Amino acid sequence: MAYPFLVLTLFPEMIRQAVGHSIVARGAAAGLMTIQAIDIRDFATDRHRTVDDVPYGGGAGMVMKPEPLVAAIREARSRAPGARVVLMSASGRPFRQDVARAYAERPEGLILVCGHYEGVDERVAAHYIDDEVCVGDFVLSGGELAALAVLDATARLLPGVLGNAGSLAEESHESGLLEYPQYTRPAEFEGHRVPDVLLSGNHAEVARFRQAQAVEKTRRMRPDLGARIVEVAVQKPVKVAPRRLGRPLEGNDV
Repeated sequence: MAYPFLVLTLFPEMIRQAVGHSIVARGAAAGLMTIQAIDIRDFATDRHRTVDDVPYGGGAGMVMKPEPLVAAIREARSRAPGARVVLMSASGRPFRQDVARAYAERPEGLILVCGHYEGVDERVAAHYIDDEVCVGDFVLSGGELAALAVLDATARLLPGVLGNAGSLAEESHESGLLEYPQYTRPAEFEGHRVPDVLLSGNHAEVARFRQAQAVEKTRRMRPDLGARIVEVAVQKPVKVAPRRLGRPLEGNDV
């Protein structure tokens, strides 16, 4: 059964254009997922298609009204019964790889709600939403970019979407570490050479080298992940399938 994604947004074309390319588009074309962009304005009840209003208590900006947003959520639920309704919000819990994996494991799918202006009426978040996530400690103009990030991160974890599912295990954040650095031909570029161990064809040495590089990069780039996570990950060596390594480089390749 195809995994359903439904995105509630004020800018449906922004979503449709973005998902028409690359891995997500191929997954949809293969019948592994469906993607629908639902225009929240279609559920407004006045001739101006109003979806926002001034905040109670005063303050700058506008707040998304509950009536059209809840009506859009109900329509989405009717199209994908059991789907989890997730609000994109700067005040939500952090969206991480483990969250994406949990979403991908629920075949009922996702309904992604894109906030805008100063956010949505809190009654919507409190009573009509299953989860509230934030993609980073920064503020976006709207939830569309965040929703696309959540959609992409979840979609690529669905069975069959990636051509080589084994590559998922070695990606950043899957083991608690960032992914090790990658290199390809030529073996030397403008005086910068690929580490010799990667040219050796010795799979065990390559695995040890990549593990050490992943630990070093995590400590350098993401100290916030903590020494405990790094040390636990060190106890789980990176498993490298020989076919991923290719043959040792020689002759004209070098």
